This record gives sequence, C-alpha cells and structure tokens, in this order.
Amino acid sequence: MTATTSSPARRVVFPFTAIVGQEEMKLALLLNIIDPFIGGVMIMGDRGTGKSTTIRALADLLPEIPVVANDPFNSHPSDPDLMSDELRQLFYENQHDFPISSKKVPMVDLPLGATEDRVCGTIDIEKALSEGVKAFEPGLLAKANRGILYVDEVNLLDDHLVDVLLDSAASGWNTVEREGISIRHPARFVLVGSGNPEEGELRPQLLDRFGMHAEIRTVKEPVLRVQIVEQRSDFDRQPYDFLNQYQNQQTALQAKIVEAQERLEHVTIDYDLRVKISEVCSACDVDGLRGDIVTNRTAKALAAFEGRTEVTVDDIRRIIALCLRHRLRKDPLESIDSGVKIDKIFADVFGTELVERLPAGIA
Repeated sequence: MTATTSSPARRVVFPFTAIVGQEEMKLALLLNIIDPFIGGVMIMGDRGTGKSTTIRALADLLPEIPVVANDPFNSHPSDPDLMSDELRQLFYENQHDFPISSKKVPMVDLPLGATEDRVCGTIDIEKALSEGVKAFEPGLLAKANRGILYVDEVNLLDDHLVDVLLDSAASGWNTVEREGISIRHPARFVLVGSGNPEEGELRPQLLDRFGMHAEIRTVKEPVLRVQIVEQRSDFDRQPYDFLNQYQNQQTALQAKIVEAQERLEHVTIDYDLRVKISEVCSACDVDGLRGDIVTNRTAKALAAFEGRTEVTVDDIRRIIALCLRHRLRKDPLESIDSGVKIDKIFADVFGTELVERLPAGIA
C-alpha cells in the first residue's frame, strides 16, 4: 500500500513531504511514530503555522495496519497486548481465528468541549443490571488506539481531562468504572497536543508528562513564505496532481519509517553516553527521571530513523532540547531561551563545541 493514493473515494490530505520548514515539529512527530513509548509531543507556537496540517499529513502518510474486523478498539489480530480483554481471552483459549482487515492509522481529534464520557466511553448500567452484560459504548480513546490522538489548544482543555489522556497514553490502557462495574480496553496512541503560549501554559506537572516539546514560530524568510503560499495554492487548485508530484517521496519516507520501527529494538546506546545524558539532566536541575528515560529513547529512535544501530553524540545533541526544555524549573528572572541553556550544558558535559541553534522553521 502506498503512502498516498489518487482515489477520489479518499479525502485528500496535504502530503507530509511537501511541508516546508518546521523541522523541529516534523522530527518530533516522526520519532514518536517510530517509538510511541517516547510519550507524545507538545507543540507550542504561533497560530497559522501548520500544526494541524502537519499532524493530519503524518497520519495519512503512515501505512495501513492490520486489525480485527469490526472491532471498536482496533485490536491487533496477533498481539495480545493490543487486544481488548474479550479478544485476548479468546486468543489464549486458542479460539483466535479472527477475521482480519486493514485500515488507515486512526487520527482522532479531541474537541475542547468533550466530556469525560465522550473521551473515555460509557457503561450502560441499566442494561448491565437487567441483562447481566457489560454494555460499553466506546469513546475517543478507543477510536485512537494504535493511532494518533490530537488535542488542539490543549492548554485550554480541562486539567482533569488532560490528566486522563496522559494516564492512558502512559499506561496504554483506559479503564472505565461505574457503580461497581469496571471495563478496560487498550488505548495505546501517540498523544499530540498543540497550543499558543499566549493563551496560557499547561501546569508544569502535566507538561512534564509529554515526552517531547517542540517550539514553532512563523517562518520569517520571505522566500520560504512565498514557497509555502504557492504550494498551498497549487494543492487547493489541483490536489491530485500535487499529490502525484510527491508520491515517490511519500513512499520512500513511509518505507523509512517502517524500517526504523523494525530496527529500533536493535539500536544500542553506549553506557558512557547514558551517564552523560544523566549528567545533563542533573545539571539542568530536571525533576525526576522522566527526562533521562525520554532522551535515551528518543536518541535511539533517531538513530533507527537514520539507518544506524548505535547512538552517536550528535544524535543526542539534536534531540536533547526537545526532550528537556519543558522540564526545566522556570526562573522568572531568566531571559535565556531554554533550548540554548540546554545546548550550553550539553557542550560542557560532552566536551563539544556549542552549535548555534537555528530558529524553528528553518531547515
């Protein structure tokens, strides 16, 4: 199955490989697809910078996945960790001749006004009591299993819902309990949140739960701005012709992602590099060990993406600010950019030259 198709039956999505700039956001999204255990990405930046377009383009790029036909949780036909409880029981009882179908990786938008029942699902208590069955109406977390859950303006979402999303993303399960009845189902997805810092920040304890934090800014270079405008005009005017222009690039990137996912388990990171990562986290005064874990995972994902089985110092340099900048304790008197501060500490710990950080949006 190719990355894109010109079938008129499908909604046309702007191709991922045609997106100009915003390299930091694109890299963070790709690495989370390669290793979903990184923990998702928070994208903060200006309005109108292509956040939603990029996320939908990535979901459209990904290859189709095998699922148990007509299953509301997108259960995997052979991996019990990605099955609902009912199917897992049948699987272990050797009754697993499940009908299999393929579908696009699900991309679920969570609206700001969503209720907890809409997100987590609901249990029909009356039916459960009268008929003795666990009648469950799946929510958005069920639909997002094995896919991408996107929350625009996540900083405006109720903190309780954000907590539910982060708990499910971290554990890979969603549990609904009501009146003594409990139902759980797999909810393993890549959580992507976006927002504008001018409209408020997430609480630090919630922000820390996102694996990566990408900052994006409006592209300032006039030539790039013109290129973006022209590309969008070409796509709106002749979408299928525009898709065909990028078909080979889309297919190549899709294959690269699949190969990276398969290579990931073979990637190693030297002990000395792991120690230095923890030295950077300590010097940055990062609370907890989440920063250490995410940095190690992300460096491995980058090495896998670039076709290698061993992490290099440069891999760590390129991703460490993405993994740590949102975990720093904020000093109201500090004017230095958090990414620059991390880069300076990295250069000191690793004994490398300080590499100037390019503004977001410039490749």
